[in-house]
Amino acid sequence: MTYTELVEEFGDLLLWTTELLFETVGNVFNYAVIVLGFVGLFIWLRLQAKYNREAANDPTKFK
Repeated sequence: MTYTELVEEFGDLLLWTTELLFETVGNVFNYAVIVLGFVGLFIWLRLQAKYNREAANDPTKFK
């Protein structure tokens, strides 16, 4: 077996495993990432609003 054949076999194995994983999981992972992104954005915006209120009420804090 040559180096090229070995690399091609490894590539075929990698392609087969990713296709199998995608068929099993489907778009659930993509949806989960999108939902977690929005949850993270919501948490960050709430914290930022809290910090902005604190900074507005405290003249020693940098605005």
